[in-house]
Amino acid sequence: MRATLFLACLCSRVSAMSPQTILALGNSWKLDLSRSWDVLGPFPIHAREQHFLSPSFPINISEPLDLKKTYPSAYADNGTVGWSKTEATAEGDLQVSFPDVRWSALRATEGWSALQHHAVAHTTITVFPPTGSTDESPPRLLVQLIQGAYIAILDLELSTSPQWHAGNIYDMERTLPRAIELPTAPSTTSPTTYHVFLCADYEIRLFGDPQSGLPVQQIKLTVDIESIVSGVLLEPTQNVACDFLDGRPFGDALGIGLRSLGGWWTVSTAKAENLALELVRPILIAPSQTRIVPLRILEGQYTGSAVEIVLNLSSRDGQKAEVTTSLPINQLPAEAAIISASYFAAGVPTNFVAVSPIHDNDGPPILALHGAGVDIISNSFWPEALPRQQTRWIVVPTGRTPWGLDWHGPSAKEAWSSVDALVSILRARQPSIHLEEQTPVLLIGHSNGGQGAWYLASRFPDRVLGVLPAAAYIKSQAYVALSMSRSAHFIDPAVRAILETSLTPDDDDLFLSNLVDTPLLAIHGGADENVPVWHSREAVGVLKAWNNEANATFREPPGKGHWYPGILDNDATQSFVDQVFASEPRPRSNTFTLTVAIPSESGSLHGFKIERLRTPGRLARLTVLVQDEDVFKISTTNVQRFSMQASARSLVIDGQIIDVDLGLHGPIFFERQARKSSWKLADDLRAAVAQPSGRIQSFLSSPAPFRILVLDSANSQHLLLALRIAHDLHAYHRLDSEIVLLEEHPHNAPEGNVLVIGDTSSPALGELLKNSPTPFRVTTQQQRWHIEIQDSVLDAAGLGILFLHPHPRNSIGQMLFLLGTDGPGLERAARLFPIRTGVTVPDWIITSSRADEMGAGGIIGAGVYGNNWTFNDVMSWLY
Repeated sequence: MRATLFLACLCSRVSAMSPQTILALGNSWKLDLSRSWDVLGPFPIHAREQHFLSPSFPINISEPLDLKKTYPSAYADNGTVGWSKTEATAEGDLQVSFPDVRWSALRATEGWSALQHHAVAHTTITVFPPTGSTDESPPRLLVQLIQGAYIAILDLELSTSPQWHAGNIYDMERTLPRAIELPTAPSTTSPTTYHVFLCADYEIRLFGDPQSGLPVQQIKLTVDIESIVSGVLLEPTQNVACDFLDGRPFGDALGIGLRSLGGWWTVSTAKAENLALELVRPILIAPSQTRIVPLRILEGQYTGSAVEIVLNLSSRDGQKAEVTTSLPINQLPAEAAIISASYFAAGVPTNFVAVSPIHDNDGPPILALHGAGVDIISNSFWPEALPRQQTRWIVVPTGRTPWGLDWHGPSAKEAWSSVDALVSILRARQPSIHLEEQTPVLLIGHSNGGQGAWYLASRFPDRVLGVLPAAAYIKSQAYVALSMSRSAHFIDPAVRAILETSLTPDDDDLFLSNLVDTPLLAIHGGADENVPVWHSREAVGVLKAWNNEANATFREPPGKGHWYPGILDNDATQSFVDQVFASEPRPRSNTFTLTVAIPSESGSLHGFKIERLRTPGRLARLTVLVQDEDVFKISTTNVQRFSMQASARSLVIDGQIIDVDLGLHGPIFFERQARKSSWKLADDLRAAVAQPSGRIQSFLSSPAPFRILVLDSANSQHLLLALRIAHDLHAYHRLDSEIVLLEEHPHNAPEGNVLVIGDTSSPALGELLKNSPTPFRVTTQQQRWHIEIQDSVLDAAGLGILFLHPHPRNSIGQMLFLLGTDGPGLERAARLFPIRTGVTVPDWIITSSRADEMGAGGIIGAGVYGNNWTFNDVMSWLY
């Protein structure tokens, strides 16, 4: 049976079939991935710096490869390195190491940061045509790169520009292979060989401390081949389902993974036997794209072990398909302890785990954040490690994926949404329950989840009753220092300061003033080999600096490592949990300080909330001195607008007595007058236009599935880039996106964030940026369109440009323009799309070809917007 026969069957009725089965049955092309690799390195680099540098640094892979050439490296004796050889296993496992480097000497002075390094690896892949004549289109590759940063495939003549595809560097489970088009069509009569280049970056936080002293990169590369033919394929590993308790679903969301083998397909309807459900919205799937079809459970009971679901599809060329799949259902008794729940997060079917209490209770729950790389869906380790409570539910969110965004951004939203989802599920099952959405929680977390507990508690202090972080790190820069940065040798310090404002919102130590009234128990093993114990010591010490009487306790079990049995299940932690719930509501200090970096990513403290900053990009603080319970003296730093939700008899702001009726419980808003240092009572501004984010990473927090708008459908690079980003959003964050060509872009587009991909010379930019409130404009010169900022025309070769823009219809949504002055420039911009934490991209950034060798030293412009999307002089830099 050939793939074409299988696809013809789609016009009638097909069942689930694995990708491996399809390839084995239907593909007549063959390939051979050479096991012999050339390796160049190591080169000093800090975490995430490879997003600025060329992934092939220090070589230019658009030029012929010279395996005899040497390159400068501070890690090697005599300061130069050359190419070496290594062999991969038949299974694709590749070890990259440099035993001649004196790692112990480097580590003696630079610590873990010296072990982080960059390397380039090269091999070849050969594609063999089918025997005999064939009318099949050229095939594509299915590539799974595990623990590698990037991969690029070029033809031997180097006739095309490199396109770098992100690997599954976190080795996350259920991540699908990436579909990669061959750079040139292979011969149909003889074998065709291509170059394969890998960007290999050793990161301590990902791969751990090499106890032997020799850092070894364990990379796995597997490549399959498939014909590009019209059709769709079920991807069961991407399915989403919830457990059923006594036949009733514990949630309302189901999801079916579906990939387009070729062609544009729309899922238009869905139905199931014995279970009432509906398709949430039509789903458009681009060629080679995978999406999760969202299905809402409407009502009824179901006691079967699987539900048969039928999806109806149509393609743009008029084909029809009916796809049937059997979705397994896990049936549990009503008293089950660990339950898999489902709901819709940003419109995407999403799971979380709930640990039920031994006895019924509807008081505030516990929110428990897992560590990096822990998959709570396929492994019950983390939920089972949490002590089941007598009267409290425990919510265990996914963070979207095992790594997510370090419990920041969309991962933080998913955590809070999981709590609200549990409340909705419980109220649907028991209408008399007293829990409400936005219920406060007690936060628990381990390792990265411990850091996440510090993060969520200090950004949303009024929603946190207490916090119990275990084995947590303070922030990424303190985990592994950025001291071995290549960019630092070239960058203007003013630019570096602007870039680092992108890290400020994640630096937990800067926000510990917000926790002076939050009960806290920090736990850290005295012999932690993964996260040094000084992190928790320092965090508690900084908190005590804000208030030495803060209810913060630190426990350091001697001789204990990063994880050990009972780290959270012991009498001391249970006593803390019981005390927190017994002491609601928590007391308020006479003096407290609210610290905020990005208002849209922060909540209130004792009812006070910073709504807008005077200078975005800088920290804002609001200090309250409470006298006689209802007399407030407030002092502010970098605050333009704030609100309060508390009754007061007297109010003084920055020495100004405010004469206003403060008996209302609010919220009421205060705003600094534009040309005065005085304050005034403002109108209710909750519906006002939100302040720009302060960093491009906020684009990932979309209120609905993303829309990726391709400006030039005739440029294959643009569509392929859209597919690459859609794959990354799904793989790294389980975020959904719909790819749309400009000529098909509807005016009534969904409310999700919009990514625009194109060239700066595209005439369509003029319409999209017409009357733009941002400093970016489109002009014409010599009958060509150009983009400019502050009268600087951006028309040099190789420029990559990224900037945020307000959403045209949704006040809480955003647009992101990802542009290039040419193909290489677009690639540079694409690598800065912040799919991972630690990529320092503020509201707008312009990078040049110099970045390939100088990293962030090749930036020619960067900045944080001012209020109302204006140019912010003090937080911007232009070359």
